Amino acid sequence: MTMSVPERKSGSEGKEEESEDESEILEESPCGRWQKRKEQVSQGNVPGVESASLAMDTEEGVEVVWNEVLFSDKKVFKAQEEKIKEMFENLMQVEHPNIVKFHKYWLDMKESQARVIFITEYMSSGSLKQFLKKTKKNHKTMNVKAWKRWCTQILSALSYLHSCDPPIIHGNLTCDTIFIQHNGLIKIGSVWHRLFVNVFPDANVQGKGRQHRGEQRNLHFFAPEYGAGEDDYAIDIFSFGICALEMAVLEIQANGDVAVSKEAIVNAGQSLEDPLMREFTQSCLHPDAKLRPTAHDLLFHRVLFEVHSLKLLAAHCLISNQYLLPENCVEERTKSFDPNAVMAEIKHEDRLGVQLKYSHVSPLELDKFLEDVKNGIYPLMNFASSRPHPVPRALSLSQEQVETVKTPTPEPQETESRKVIQMHCNLESNEEGTKTHVSHVVHQMDDKLHRQLSCDILPTDTSKDLASELVHYAFINEEDIEKVAGFLEDAIKRHRLRALASGSTH
Repeated sequence: MTMSVPERKSGSEGKEEESEDESEILEESPCGRWQKRKEQVSQGNVPGVESASLAMDTEEGVEVVWNEVLFSDKKVFKAQEEKIKEMFENLMQVEHPNIVKFHKYWLDMKESQARVIFITEYMSSGSLKQFLKKTKKNHKTMNVKAWKRWCTQILSALSYLHSCDPPIIHGNLTCDTIFIQHNGLIKIGSVWHRLFVNVFPDANVQGKGRQHRGEQRNLHFFAPEYGAGEDDYAIDIFSFGICALEMAVLEIQANGDVAVSKEAIVNAGQSLEDPLMREFTQSCLHPDAKLRPTAHDLLFHRVLFEVHSLKLLAAHCLISNQYLLPENCVEERTKSFDPNAVMAEIKHEDRLGVQLKYSHVSPLELDKFLEDVKNGIYPLMNFASSRPHPVPRALSLSQEQVETVKTPTPEPQETESRKVIQMHCNLESNEEGTKTHVSHVVHQMDDKLHRQLSCDILPTDTSKDLASELVHYAFINEEDIEKVAGFLEDAIKRHRLRALASGSTH
């Protein structure tokens, strides 16, 4: 449908016309899912990215960022093409609630130049730097609770990246590459920065490229040893320490200079009233990289570690099984408790014990905590072992891959490698009793994600047949056939017994 827009002359009408102009579709992805708009966005200092534009994900109905890397020399691009593909494939498998999501990439070859286009999550609320500037206008210092929540989330993302196999070093962590959402969720962006530099260090990439150190205002975020040799996780810890310091004091003053001096950093650290916060930031900024703590260790520092692991485990368990619980069950349950009843007690032989009553726990605080857990602010992976773990595989082909990756020979069948750790389903029979409808078969996999389907079972079908079908369509792991078949068989038996008990003939 085409619409004609009347000519506008007033100020407000001019803005409206400009807004419509910015929403004009300039380009589409090969599959048509991603639509590039005119409006430019700033999502952190990303080396090599010539332009970043707002785009629309027509499948999900959300705004995303359309990033472009241009190569003026096609020969250089062709020499690096396989490395570039491998890097982007790895990036698509990075999955963490506190990391800006990398959605999709594709290559665009033209006669004069080559382009790499990649789609990333759009952080509409802006960077942490922008938020701190706004906050400084009304406050002298940051709220301590907010500071702790932010630090925990950033460290959770860094711990995840550093424990990947092989480890991913961010290398460009500043308050400009950290973003904050309206619900308080923090996400770090520009994760591909270090990989870009490693994949094509001498490639003729147009644009600002790797000039990030030339931006004097961010030089203080980089560790003293940065670029001197083989960098490891310690450079990210130093950058995080500066971020944590800036979050606490809102801004480290440059005192008229272009760059922030070492003296200004020391003064900012000494201005912190909480000795634990001072010790925390100083440990991150240790001049000797080998003496800096890991992100995993910092998560358990006394200044941050306030949520008991048992409480967090219970919250995650409640959230992951919410589909089994009635709506507002927490609110309803807390209403029935006697406020003077003892919830927990610690007894001491030599002194008075401690009692914790239900009245000591605010239902509102509990609801807020559950909401934070649901939003990813307290990932359970914070408590995981610090041993290396492989980057999770891509869960399935995206619509774009399905439509663009076509070959004359049949593609190999996709297989499911994750384990089923929990199952749940609902069953109902049709009026004739000729078949049983299985609705909402929910499988919770070992990566905490769910798979769900509905299907019909005829009287001649066995649970083993159905389980085999699930394997065929890559719905479950082949090793889980017996477990899933047993579960379905028990569920169908229970359903039929209930039907008999209620007097149904089906």
